[in-house]
Amino acid sequence: MNELMGQSLTTERAISQLSAFFGVLALALASIGLYGVMAYNAARRTNEIGIRVALGAQPRDILRIVLRETLILIGFGVALGLPSILAAKRWISSQLFGLTALDPVAIGVSALILATVTIVAGYVPARWASRVDPMVALPYDG
Repeated sequence: MNELMGQSLTTERAISQLSAFFGVLALALASIGLYGVMAYNAARRTNEIGIRVALGAQPRDILRIVLRETLILIGFGVALGLPSILAAKRWISSQLFGLTALDPVAIGVSALILATVTIVAGYVPARWASRVDPMVALPYDG
């Protein structure tokens, strides 16, 4: 009987493993994209950061500016994401079998991972940009 039950659940197990794989893949792709956007944003602001450093800003001041903007973006993401999950609760429930649509552990872990990636993605380019020589960052128009 156990063997028969195991065979009957093979398809469901394969689908759940495949879904878990694609969920992790989606989270990884979202993390990579988020890092790319944050790195691009910091690189785009190299001239501004160079001006700030030339005027006497310390590296910690540059980091504070960029990380404050990063935390604001995280706040907007959470403020838009959680209500979106609540709004899509009925549709999500129809797609899941035996699971709740509002799994706090899954939502919390995903939000924590994306927030961590966002902070790292803001910190690393900001750290690089805060060490840029102002003469290199500012184009010379002679």
